[in-house]
Amino acid sequence: MKLPLQITVRNASVSEVVKDEIRERADKLEQFSNNLMGCRVTVDSPHRHHHQGVRYTVQIDITVRGAELVVKRQPHEDIYVAIRDAFDAARRQLEVYERRLRGDVKIHEAPSQARVIKLFSEEGYGFLEAPNGYEVYFHRNSVLGGAFDRLTIGTEVRFVEEEGEKGPQASTVEIARKRRGREARA
Repeated sequence: MKLPLQITVRNASVSEVVKDEIRERADKLEQFSNNLMGCRVTVDSPHRHHHQGVRYTVQIDITVRGAELVVKRQPHEDIYVAIRDAFDAARRQLEVYERRLRGDVKIHEAPSQARVIKLFSEEGYGFLEAPNGYEVYFHRNSVLGGAFDRLTIGTEVRFVEEEGEKGPQASTVEIARKRRGREARA
């Protein structure tokens, strides 16, 4: 790590043995990333329950090249379990980060918005108008949840596009959910 480890304790007291455990686990994170620049660990006991006793939360903020990874686990009454769970989650996030940097992780494109412009119900297919104006073919089997029969001209949908034998086609079509309440009026 390029920056020294920072350990912050709030609403609790922890021994040096606990802090040594945190230091040891933070040092091990460097095995999973050469891009690790800094690590801040916060141990907190925000709530004291009469029946459950002291519960600890551990938050880890990791600074890596181009990103900040944050891990916060559910409270646990055993400080060592809380530390272990948080550092295990941090390790997994670092591994995912490194795979993305190497290009090993497939990044899925977000579904596009469209509307149904042609519908041939008897034949089981139709066409969508994509945001840039071109037509995308879809088949009854590509509509999620068996919702093909609920489609009408003008129905707003989300879809994932792929290249078919005769041009672009939708591999996944889902009826777009209408927003309710304040979001719809905004």
